[in-house]
Formats: sequence, structure tokens, C-alpha cells
Amino acid sequence: MTAAATVPDLDARTDRVGVGAVLRRNRWWMLRVAVLPIHMLVFALLAFFLVRLIPGDPARQIAGPDATPETYLAVREQLGLDGSIWSQLGAYLADLLRLDLGSSITTGRPVFTEIMARLPGTVELAVLAFVALVLVSLLLSVVVVLRPGGLGARIVSGYSQAAGALPDFVVGVIGIFLFYATLRLVPAPNGRTRPGLREPDPITRFPLLDSALSGRFEVTSSILSHYLLPIAVLVVSLAPLLLKQLLGALGPSAEDRSTLFRVATGAPRRMVLASIYRRALPPTIAVFGTIFGTLLGGAVILEQLFGLGGLGSYAVDAVDGLDLTALQGTLVLVAAISMIVYLLVDLTTMLLDARRRPGAQGSGS
Repeated sequence: MTAAATVPDLDARTDRVGVGAVLRRNRWWMLRVAVLPIHMLVFALLAFFLVRLIPGDPARQIAGPDATPETYLAVREQLGLDGSIWSQLGAYLADLLRLDLGSSITTGRPVFTEIMARLPGTVELAVLAFVALVLVSLLLSVVVVLRPGGLGARIVSGYSQAAGALPDFVVGVIGIFLFYATLRLVPAPNGRTRPGLREPDPITRFPLLDSALSGRFEVTSSILSHYLLPIAVLVVSLAPLLLKQLLGALGPSAEDRSTLFRVATGAPRRMVLASIYRRALPPTIAVFGTIFGTLLGGAVILEQLFGLGGLGSYAVDAVDGLDLTALQGTLVLVAAISMIVYLLVDLTTMLLDARRRPGAQGSGS
């Protein structure tokens, strides 16, 4: 009877050990996924209070300066601004739990619907700029790796030191003056297509993709030509950030013993380069999330400058119209996208390099 009673105890203990081991092995990603909602909640609270620091009274603006006190109070109640700040916060958080961003104060339409009509165009511009940024940074870094002491390498290294010193808005203004107003090499910054050319009906809501799927390649060509300068502006502004990190990782990787061994054994250049970049990319990938968040913010700004009519114009209209609901909804949704991208980049980095996982420092596994 004693032996019979022992077997289930051993099985139960083995099960507990197995579950504990699984949790320990996977805590590097489980913890990050678990804290994501907390980070989003913190930013949602910041967005709520920051938006309410904007001077002005949306109820007074909608009711008009000559409105009676009764009309004014009715408008405040209709907008959900009649209660205390804490009751407004409670209603705001309850709506967020239902994934409801509320209704626009100025249009009355759901904020989520209005944002989703504009967000894909902004994301499309940011993704195209991100791809171009990665390709340009990799090509420029190859110049440094292949000719470390050459003129091209010195120029690229000097350019990488300008990280953070090239505001995209300033570069955009210079680009418009130089390439449109002076040289006439790019179209006028007044939208995604030339005047008289109608964008296709939405399929995926990504303008460039929809034009290609609809077979309207003249629209595709026009959109690409209008995207060219904004993408170039974002690449010129942000490439130094990525280059600085990449070059800093490529130096030690190029001098690593395994790289020197491949060179000494006469390995082909492409194999040597692959070995160098394989070890240098994991720490660089960690910067990609920050870069994408910056790209998304830069795309929002440049959309207003180039008249692209995406999320940038929606945010500006929300500020001008004191549309608190639309503005805080925009901030929360953009922050959620950025945080998810940061999470994916973080997990990808730890998948590529297990030493970056918590509790695995110094481990080669």
C-alpha cells in the first residue's frame, strides 16, 4: 500500500517539475507578452491626461460663443464631458477594454473607423521607407566592410555620426525646395496621385497595393512617384541611426577569430561577408523596432507636409477641432502598433541570439 501510494506522488512531482521547467525555458518571451497590456495601459493613461492639457473647451467650440448655459451644458453632456475627470477616465478605460476608441467629437463617427480609413496609407509609407532604409544601410555598411580605410568608408562613417541630427521635417522642406521647386524632378507635394487621377476603390485599404490589385497601373506609377521624395526624406533622416549601430557591431564581428579563419583559409568573399553580418545583425535588429516607431511618426508628419492625407492630417484636424476623443484614439492606436513591433523585434533578437534571453547571459546555448 505504501509503494502504491508512492507512485502517484512521484508522478505528480514529475508533472510539477515538468511544468516548472517549461515555464523557466519560456519565461524570456512569456514575461514580455504578459507585460505588453500593462505598457499599453500606462500609455493610454498618459494619452488621456496629456490630451486634456490642450487649451480650449470643445463643448464651447461646438455650442458656439452665443450659446445659452443650458445649451452649453447639454453639449458637454452629449460629449461625455459633464462628469468629473475620474468618471471620464473610468468611461474611457471601460471603452478601451471593449476595444472601443469612442466617437469623434466633430464628426460623430467611430474614431476606430475613421482611423482605419487613413492608417493603412500611413503604414504603407512607413513600411516602404523601412525596406528602403534597411537596404540602403546594408549597402552603405558593405562599403565600410570591404574598404575600411577608403574614401567611401570615411564618408559613410562620418554620415553615421549625424544620427539624430537630421530632422525629417527639415529634410522634407529642403527636398521639396530642391527636387520639386528648383529641379522639377518629382511631382508636386499635393497628394498621392496627380490631379484628375482617381484612386481605386479600397480592397485592402493600402493605396499602392489596391491600385496594383485593381490593374490600374497608371495609378500605381503615380503613387510611387509621389512616395519617392517622402521615402527618400525618411531614409536620409534615419539611416544614420541604423548605420551607427550596424557599423559598431560590424567592427568586432570583422575582427572575430572565426572571420579571420575564413579569410586565412581562402573562403569566398560572400561567405566571409555572410559570417560577419550573421554575428553583427542580432544586436542591430534590436534597433529596428525603434526605427520603425520613428518611421511611423515621421510618416505622420510628412503626410501633412506632402499632402498625402493620411493619419497626419487626421491628427492635425483633431487638434484644430479640439477633438479629444479622436486625438487620444490616434495616440493609443499608434502606440499599440509601435509596442507590438517592439515586442516582435525583441523576441526575434532573442531567437537569433539565445545569450540575450534573461538568465542566459554568457551562455552559448
